[in-house]
Amino acid sequence: MSLGLVGRKVGMTRVFTEDGDTVPVTVVDVSNNRVTQIKTPENDGYCAVQVAYGTRRPARVNRAAAGHFAKAGVVAGHTLREFRVKPDQLESLKVGGTVGVDIFKIGQRVDVSGTSQGKGFAGVIKRHHFSSNRASHGNSVSHNKPGSIGQNQDPGRVFPGKRMAGHMGAEKSTVQNVEIIRVDAERQLLLIRGALPGSRGGGVTVKPTTRATRVVTAAPKPAAKAAGAKPAAAKPAEAKPAAKPAK
Repeated sequence: MSLGLVGRKVGMTRVFTEDGDTVPVTVVDVSNNRVTQIKTPENDGYCAVQVAYGTRRPARVNRAAAGHFAKAGVVAGHTLREFRVKPDQLESLKVGGTVGVDIFKIGQRVDVSGTSQGKGFAGVIKRHHFSSNRASHGNSVSHNKPGSIGQNQDPGRVFPGKRMAGHMGAEKSTVQNVEIIRVDAERQLLLIRGALPGSRGGGVTVKPTTRATRVVTAAPKPAAKAAGAKPAAAKPAEAKPAAKPAK
């Protein structure tokens, strides 16, 4: 339940730290996120903010969408996203306003969603990481085949969800808990560590991560002994009384 931004994947580059280490980053353009609708518990039953990104020609917008954008007083966009927010976050937002990159900060962890690159029709080795069979000694052109997929007479069918060859990629993908390396407020750019789903120019959604960050606490160190202190002498064990002989 946090406000995010819609953007476009520009491409990948790298930045250097003060120590001279190189960090691979993906540049995301999140400029001109316009608020098109604010949903409140009184009117809609929940709190949310709808934002538009990009521009679209009027001829490409139907009448319902054109009226929606005109009511908000913003330019028509090609992408609409809704973010669930808390009621206190609605105070600083208004319909027709913009949401800037300043809602994120350096070092913050975010989740980035996009459409992965399409790979077309792929076999089981590329799609599901199957191992190939031996390619010689009697194996007749079946070294890249999935193998048997059926059962005996009972149940006598292939269960749904069987890992087989098929269309690969071109589906929604999310990378969680990635770090923001740099925030360019002037050009409205986010530089996020590592690779993100999608091709260059593809749309992505950036929002604060929902994965809890694990905090590792170090075990307390034993107290250091004072210099020159002698260890305490062990107390002598008390002598136990001798057992009485049995009668």
